[in-house]
Amino acid sequence: MNRINELFGNDPHGLLSIYFCAGAPTLGGTADVIRTLERNGVGMIEIGIPFSDPMADGPVIQNAATKALRNGMSLRLLFSQLKDIRRDVGIPLILMGYLNPIYQYGFENFCRSCKECGVDGAIIPDLPFRDYESQYKAIADKYDIRIIMLVTPETSDERIRRIDAHTDGFIYMVSSASITGAQKDFNDMKLAYFHRVAALGLRNPRMVGFGISNKQTFDSACSFAAGGIIGSRFVTLLDESGDPADAIRQLRSDIGLGQAV
Repeated sequence: MNRINELFGNDPHGLLSIYFCAGAPTLGGTADVIRTLERNGVGMIEIGIPFSDPMADGPVIQNAATKALRNGMSLRLLFSQLKDIRRDVGIPLILMGYLNPIYQYGFENFCRSCKECGVDGAIIPDLPFRDYESQYKAIADKYDIRIIMLVTPETSDERIRRIDAHTDGFIYMVSSASITGAQKDFNDMKLAYFHRVAALGLRNPRMVGFGISNKQTFDSACSFAAGGIIGSRFVTLLDESGDPADAIRQLRSDIGLGQAV
């Protein structure tokens, strides 16, 4: 069974998922960050594929992508860094990146490499859902790779239901239609959006991302979904300390989780 399905099949609550950009702050640190996050109670990891034009990302993740590219990170190198990761890492791993580098690599080659490395899914923010259905879904399914789709407050109920019917794994609820970045809290409009999606009775579990950086926003995400996805805040802490263990311990404290057992 795909590890994403296995994770959500256990009906997790308060699940912490972390995003970081491969190749930042150091080129060779990708595997160490993954192992450190799992040891510190992270339930799922999104590994960013750096790209020169990350249109959905705020300045923190843009800067990390720029640093990673300057360090020499590429998709081919990332796969080589992940080739032995399943020797000692058991949690779901998802690659998150834009269509251009994946297209250049070749989508079927990308899915094949994911399968060979033990990567369980991919998030491609600029992949149109219609194109996913018509051109990419069958290939991803062939390699048991879950393509996770994003929904926003502007996504209609009809479209959310269609995404729910034709994808598997989980639905990524973007907390706002803006770029990534930390927020102090979720306003009433965002909470109404969470309520609206929760009331749809979807088949797939949901995770909330964008803007989670403290206990208030993490608790709100967990109230309406299986958990929260944190990127910018962790990337900032990792860049400041250079030590993934220090960064995740500080993040867990920030969101009120304390130290991992």
